Amino acid sequence: MTFKPYRQAGSTALLISALTALMPGCTKLQDENYTQLVSSSFVPTPQDLASLVGPAYGNWRPLMMQNNGFFRTNEIGADELVIPARPNGWVDGGIFRRLHEHKWTSQDGSAYDNWNNAFGGITNANRVIYQIESGQIPVTQGKDALLGELRVLRASYYYVLCDIFGNVPIVTRFNVEEGFLPDQSSRAEVYNFIVKEITESLPLLGNTVDKSTYGRFNNKWAAYALLARVYLNAQVYSGTAQWDKCAAACDAVINAGLFALETNQRDVFKTVNENSKEIVFAIPYDEIYGGTFSMAMETLQPANQKTYGVEAACWGGTCAVPQFINTYDPDDSRLKENWIQGQQYDASGQPLLGSMRATNGKPLIYLNQLPGVDSSEEVHGFRMGKYEYKQGLRINMSNDVPLFRYADLLMMKAECLLRTGNAGGAATLVTQVRSRSFKNNSTKATVTAADLIKGSIYKYGLTRNGQFTTTQTGDDVQYGRFLDELGWEFTQEGHRRQDMIRFGTYTKKSWLSHSPNGDYRILLPLPQAELNKNPKLKQNPGY
Repeated sequence: MTFKPYRQAGSTALLISALTALMPGCTKLQDENYTQLVSSSFVPTPQDLASLVGPAYGNWRPLMMQNNGFFRTNEIGADELVIPARPNGWVDGGIFRRLHEHKWTSQDGSAYDNWNNAFGGITNANRVIYQIESGQIPVTQGKDALLGELRVLRASYYYVLCDIFGNVPIVTRFNVEEGFLPDQSSRAEVYNFIVKEITESLPLLGNTVDKSTYGRFNNKWAAYALLARVYLNAQVYSGTAQWDKCAAACDAVINAGLFALETNQRDVFKTVNENSKEIVFAIPYDEIYGGTFSMAMETLQPANQKTYGVEAACWGGTCAVPQFINTYDPDDSRLKENWIQGQQYDASGQPLLGSMRATNGKPLIYLNQLPGVDSSEEVHGFRMGKYEYKQGLRINMSNDVPLFRYADLLMMKAECLLRTGNAGGAATLVTQVRSRSFKNNSTKATVTAADLIKGSIYKYGLTRNGQFTTTQTGDDVQYGRFLDELGWEFTQEGHRRQDMIRFGTYTKKSWLSHSPNGDYRILLPLPQAELNKNPKLKQNPGY
C-alpha cells in the first residue's frame, strides 16, 4: 500500500537543506547540532506555515497532469479527446486505446497513477497533521486554521479517489503500527467523510484571498468550491442528490464578491495566470521546478517546434474527437481559441510542412478528421490549445492549472437550478458564461430555458475515416444541451468523464472507435498490486 509512515531516525527533527543565516558576530553557539533544527528549538512563525504544508500539496501536480492521472482519465476516456496511434508511436502497449474503448485493466497506469499520487498526498497530509497535533511541530499561532486547511486538502485527494475508484480505504492516522492494513470503505462512506471534513473545517478558514492563499485551501472559498463539486456529484457518489446544498456552496463563493469572469477566457490559461480574478483554486506549475505539465509536447507535431521555439521536438499525440468539434457553433470564439487547427506556421509566419509518412513534405494542416483510434496521420485531429504556449517553451509548462474557477461555480449553480425546476435561472447563468465567447453576436450568446431542456446536439455513433458506421442520437439525453455547454466551456480541463457520467452518456453512447462496454466502467479497477498487498481490499464489480 502507499500508507507508509515517514519515520525520522534519532530525535524528532526537521531537516534543513541549507542553513543560510547564522548570526554574524556570535562567538558561542549553544546548540552543537549544526545540520538539524530540533523541534524543541523551532517555533514556526506564520511565514513558515506555507513551507510546512507545502509537501502535502505537492502531490496534486503529478496527480493532475503527469502520465495517466486525473486529467487523462477524465478526458481520454471521454468523447472530447483521444490519443490515437500516430506515425511516430503513441501505441504504448495499447493503454490509450483501452482508455478510449473502456477496456482498461487493473494493471494499467491510469489505475496506478491516480491511486498512488492521491494516497501519496493523503499520507503527506496525515504526516503534517500528526506532527502538529503531537507537538513535533509546535505551532502556536493559527494551529486550528492550519489543521482545518490540511483536512480540506486531504479531502481533496479523497475527492479524486471517490470519483475514480469509489470504494477505497479511509486513513486519517500517520503513526500506524508496523504491518498496518486499512479497511476498505464504501463509496458512500468516502463521500460522507469528504463532506464531513470540509464542513467541519470551513469555520476555521479565513476569508482573505491574496498571494498567501493562492493554491491553498486556507480560505473558505476554495473549500466551498471543492464542497460544491462534491455535492454536484452526490447522486453518483452516494445515491442521493444534493442540488440545494451544491447551490448553497456555489452561492457562498459567488456572493463573496472576490471572483469574476475574465473578459477573455484565454486570460485564465496564460503562462502567467496567477493573478487571474477567475481562479478560485489552482495547482501551481513551473517549467523548471514545479512538476510535469507537458501538454504542448503531447499534442503538437514535431514541426510545431518552430512555431513556439520549443526546446525539443514535440511528440504529437492527443487531439480532439471530430464529433465533438462538430458540436460547436462556428461563431463561438472558443472553437478557435481552444483548438489549434488548419495550416501551421513557424514563428516568422512561414508555412510548416509535415515530416512523417503520408504527409512528409506536404503542408502541415490540422484537419477535423480522424480514421480511428488505431491509426492516424500527423495532420489528423485539432490539437489542444486552451493553455497558452509561450515562445521559448520548455518541455514542461509554467501555466497554473485551475482546478476550480468562477465559471465553474456559475455553471454548477446553473445545473442545480436546472435540475430543480428553475430552467430560467439556469439559462441566465449559462448566458452570462457564454457571452464572452459571442462578443460579436449577442443573439447567439443568449440561452433560454427552452434551450436547456433539449437533448444534446452531439452526433453519437461509431465512425471510420469520418463516416458513420453506426448512429446514435443525443436527443434522448436529459438536459443534453446543458451537457453540451459544459463541454464547450470546460474542454481540456479534466471535467468531461465526470460530466458524462452525471448525464448518463459515459457508458451508453458511442463515439469514434468507442462502443459502450458496461455500466461498471464509471469506476476504474483498484490496482492489482494494491489488492495483492492488502487482502482487505475487494475489487470493484465487473473487474
